[in-house]
Amino acid sequence: MLTPAIEPLVHLHALTATFFVGTELSHADPVVPILIASIFITMGAALGGLIMKWLKQPAVLGELLVGLAAGNLGYYFANPTLTVLREGDNLSRIAHLALTGPYGLSDAALKVLPPGPHTELIAQLLGGPQGQTYISVFAFIDVVSRLAILVLLFLVGLEISLVEMRRVGKYATYVALLGIVLPMILGMGVMKLLHPDSELAADLFIGGILTATSVGITARVLRDIGRDTTEEARIILGAAVIDDVLCLIVLAVVSGLAATGTISFASIAITTGKAALFLVASLGIGIWLTPKIVRRLASAGVQNLKLLFGVSFALVLAWLANVAELATIVGAFAAGMILNSFFDKEVGGISLHELLTPIESLLVPLFFVWMGIQVKLETMASKDVIIAGLLLTVVAVIGKVAAGWGCPPRLNRLAVGFGMMPRGEVGLIFAGIGKAIGVVNEGLFSAVVLLVMLTTVLAPIALRITMGGNPNPAKTAADSAPAH
Repeated sequence: MLTPAIEPLVHLHALTATFFVGTELSHADPVVPILIASIFITMGAALGGLIMKWLKQPAVLGELLVGLAAGNLGYYFANPTLTVLREGDNLSRIAHLALTGPYGLSDAALKVLPPGPHTELIAQLLGGPQGQTYISVFAFIDVVSRLAILVLLFLVGLEISLVEMRRVGKYATYVALLGIVLPMILGMGVMKLLHPDSELAADLFIGGILTATSVGITARVLRDIGRDTTEEARIILGAAVIDDVLCLIVLAVVSGLAATGTISFASIAITTGKAALFLVASLGIGIWLTPKIVRRLASAGVQNLKLLFGVSFALVLAWLANVAELATIVGAFAAGMILNSFFDKEVGGISLHELLTPIESLLVPLFFVWMGIQVKLETMASKDVIIAGLLLTVVAVIGKVAAGWGCPPRLNRLAVGFGMMPRGEVGLIFAGIGKAIGVVNEGLFSAVVLLVMLTTVLAPIALRITMGGNPNPAKTAADSAPAH
């Protein structure tokens, strides 16, 4: 039975359900709730971006804050759809349990979420007549946001020459290594300071979370301020790709330690080998084979070849990255770098970048609004959580900013460090895994959410200050010139 505090929210559900969804599923096309939710998120992203433009800040900051405000205000005013959507990946686990086990959505929610009034409310909403609609809306937005970040990283890759990446590869490696080691040591130190009796697995997991870098946020900010082709940007993006591989190894180590009490060096070697093989094979074979395939397709007269092949190639490499147990964004980024050197020369017409720009404008803001929606401000109510979150944020910032000193003095080291700072969805994924295997408790998870939120919000501001916001005039003129 629901507590008295929860009953008014459930009663209000009947009045607010029509905000996103119809009162009877059988009387409406099932795509309608998804359409309405998409409209609200898209308009919110546009509004947030416009406000930030007026304030001379990157649009991504406005999109994150709009999502954060919408999610938390929706929860405060008991909007059922936003209340459910804030659960994020928990909804995926709930749906999986309901599909594979002898549970309905309501019972699955009670199994997945921690006990308490909030869980009772989520179970009540998912067990109601709109439960399947909430899951449908979540699934659509989640999939679109994941595709959006692939589009963004593919476009970033299209801006980067492999020759130039090789030139900064040494410094990108230095930055990545420093950005792994320093935050790990500092994070474990904070854990020992706050929880002297904590287990080694918990200390390692928190340190591992601090090693993460959310390249999607940094990539978007660099594009917003017109600095995505600078040497600093290439070092940041190259270091972030290396970070993805190293973070995977860190995650394998700490997960193995948490699950078994021992570290399996065999599993670490296999994971590392897969990552290295994918990167070498995708770049090496891709550069050799892709031009031959494109020339054959072009001579065959395939319609819309540039858009179809470009997008398909990015998706294939993203899928192969997943097969190699790497982040899919690594594959999309590699696809962009492979096509950068020859694609627009081999296939005439409008550049692939220009063809994808409208898709980027429509899809990419959804990802950042969706990330903001999932931030739960009420989890920061505990003093211990706030102290832990702030201390972890301080060392998280120091660790990544110090990593910028892996660059030569002639470059903007602060900008490189700030570019590596946001943890974003990567940090949340780490924290979610730690929570699922019992290493990260509710308090630590809330502290990590605070860390993720602060580094995600601070990074765009810091990058704007350290790198400026006026695009390179020569690049702007070149981008606006008609294709030949």
